[in-house]
Amino acid sequence: MITLNEKYRPILDKVKSEAPFKPKIALILGSGLGDFAEKVNTLKSIPTDSLPSYPKSTVEGHKGYIHFSKYTDKELLIFQGRIHIYEGYPLSDCVLPVLIAKELGCEVVILTNAAGGVNPNFSPGDLMLILDVNSINIKKEITNLLGLATIEERNKLLDFPSSVVNNIIREAAISEKIILKEGTYILTKGSSYESPAEIKMYANFGIDAVGMSTVHEAIFAIKLGMKVGAISLITNHAAGISPQKLSHQEVMETAEKSKVMFERLIKKTISIL
Repeated sequence: MITLNEKYRPILDKVKSEAPFKPKIALILGSGLGDFAEKVNTLKSIPTDSLPSYPKSTVEGHKGYIHFSKYTDKELLIFQGRIHIYEGYPLSDCVLPVLIAKELGCEVVILTNAAGGVNPNFSPGDLMLILDVNSINIKKEITNLLGLATIEERNKLLDFPSSVVNNIIREAAISEKIILKEGTYILTKGSSYESPAEIKMYANFGIDAVGMSTVHEAIFAIKLGMKVGAISLITNHAAGISPQKLSHQEVMETAEKSKVMFERLIKKTISIL
């Protein structure tokens, strides 16, 4: 069976050939959060459409660039554009940024996303530290992708750990006087938003936020031996919690209002790492 490294070797080799340095920290930016890439010192930008067979991002707010950047003395690899399952791509394509980060030598990956708030105590504009994840609807795909041979190995990876990176994110939030919520995030395949009945079920499961990314990236990064931290920007109340109709435009508008706070938190986290 062909390995992921073999499948994506042309992409990996191309990125490595253009890399100006070996980054240690990778950052994958979620919907509406891509502007952060323009708030740090960028030394090299690679349009993903210049890479052989790289999946094209079709979602507003995901520009499709890989940046080699610096902030303070930290060397960063920033993905300004994510690959989603609902765009029709296989799971292996969706974890490609993590594979690239590992190939380039990154030891830490910070995952960010825009999410709907399931917890009624959350409000649009809140930042949530992801302590745990649920992948109830793609567990089989993740297990197959990672080639997990035993139930014990699968369960170990599917439980998102409270990591040293998350502790640093907490420290950064305290330093910046940012109120940081904490909770459990669930991945749905999309592209349609969840129904009120589904949100009610997720709430009964103890879910705090819902989105369409991050979980498989986090699990894959852990499998590769990387340290992982993850942050959700709560951009809207999930279906059934608010009478307002859900839309991607609302996601983008909330992200725009919250990007300064998000930028402060990420910059401080990077400086501490």
